[in-house]
Amino acid sequence: MQNDNTSNTQALLSMEDISKTFPGVKALDAASLGVAAGEIHGLVGENGAGKSTIIKVLAGVYGRDSGTIVLDGKALADVTPHSVHEAGVRFIHQELHLVPHFTVAESVFMGQEITGPFGLDRRAMRTRTEQFLSESLHTSISGSTLIRDLGIAERKLVQIARALIDDKARLVVFDEPTAPLASGEIDQLFAAIRRLKERGIAIIYVSHYLGEITELCDRVTVFRNGVDVAVLDHVDSHSADTIIEHMVGRELEALYPGKSHRIGDTLLDISQLSDGSRFRDVDLCVRRGEIVGVAGLIGSGREELTDTIYGLRQATSGTVTFDGDAINLKAPWAAVQKGIVLVPRDRRHDGLILDMTVGDNINLASLDEVASFRIENREKAARRAEALSDKIDIRPRRVEAVTRFLSGGNQQKVVLARWLATGSKLFILDEPTVGVDIGAKVEIYQLIEDLAKEGAGVLVSSSDPAELLGLCDRIIILMRGRVVEDRPAAELTIDSLLALTTGGHVKAASA
Repeated sequence: MQNDNTSNTQALLSMEDISKTFPGVKALDAASLGVAAGEIHGLVGENGAGKSTIIKVLAGVYGRDSGTIVLDGKALADVTPHSVHEAGVRFIHQELHLVPHFTVAESVFMGQEITGPFGLDRRAMRTRTEQFLSESLHTSISGSTLIRDLGIAERKLVQIARALIDDKARLVVFDEPTAPLASGEIDQLFAAIRRLKERGIAIIYVSHYLGEITELCDRVTVFRNGVDVAVLDHVDSHSADTIIEHMVGRELEALYPGKSHRIGDTLLDISQLSDGSRFRDVDLCVRRGEIVGVAGLIGSGREELTDTIYGLRQATSGTVTFDGDAINLKAPWAAVQKGIVLVPRDRRHDGLILDMTVGDNINLASLDEVASFRIENREKAARRAEALSDKIDIRPRRVEAVTRFLSGGNQQKVVLARWLATGSKLFILDEPTVGVDIGAKVEIYQLIEDLAKEGAGVLVSSSDPAELLGLCDRIIILMRGRVVEDRPAAELTIDSLLALTTGGHVKAASA
């Protein structure tokens, strides 16, 4: 740990030398976390870094193997959900866990209801709820409103009120609280968190969004590989690069792999392709060993174009030539047979069967290769899944693990492993790193480079201009359904790419 100026005597919370081991995995290795009263303390790290584990140790969900936990000067020997709640620690989870047909007051007081001689005192609960929301969170929500009639941001404020209504909170942990919120709603949440700070309440703020961390937090602890590798005592808008370097353990310029792949002859050639509504007259070429980016705003036709190439949508005109043959893809199965595969933008709903194992998901598209007389050879299937899992470093290294419980980055790797098993020629990657932490992004970028090295064509559709510039050899830009530019990535900058996608003025780009 580096740069920690908060001593144990100053800290409201001091977790020292916390270790936690699961079968085959050391999730925490003598990790520490210190939080002062009245500060907003950021906790960051890639998926699997240990930040969720140390929070669950604090919550009493996981028992620690070793280490000490001191809260407000008192050592907590027996840490259980009940004991930490009694000690004043509260948790605001990403999931809302509210009952839609309950009123706001019923939701706030659920499990801690106010009663009178005739049962529930609904009037007292409603009055206290509205008073707390107004005075503590500066929002006016009627206590009699049903949860189902509230917006997401208002539900999040109800969730906070439920955690704090007893006025005993000393430390509040916010775990990815903005995931379901729009940008305007995030401002409302931040205002509420700052008011908690003004009351002297300590905040632990866990988030993958570094822009939120640098805007909101006073200090930040960075976790990597189960260890607290750094504590930044001063955080501002310029801190994001330093945080990322600590998270990934390398310089930022190493985020994208070097482009050492060789570009061959034409693999995919699209001419004057239209779908009759969202895009028209699109020309697009992808060569073997080439990474081609597709840029465009929402509504540009970018998503519909990739779906059409894969057979999820039907073209109304134009031609598609693949590997030298004219093709007319009517369905995804036909694309897969030709060697065209898609890693979809919504992997959880469209790319995976979450309750199946990692191994079964990997083998799903090529069962005939691990089957005899149409009966799957489970031993053969497991060996192949293990080989692919090792090749692209899926964690944990257990093909029998249920896919639902993997991190976002590792779920994305499972989808990639499935298509690697088919020996595909063209990989269409739609938002390949959305919702993925920095460390997993580095690994996925290297996998994309490796695909190109092996001679596959790669088409990357992304809303992240830095990602397109860092990965791609060439970028086509769609605007209002038409290709407005097709340029080598080396001729573009982030500013010029953004200008082209928005129709703004393009400044001279430096190579």
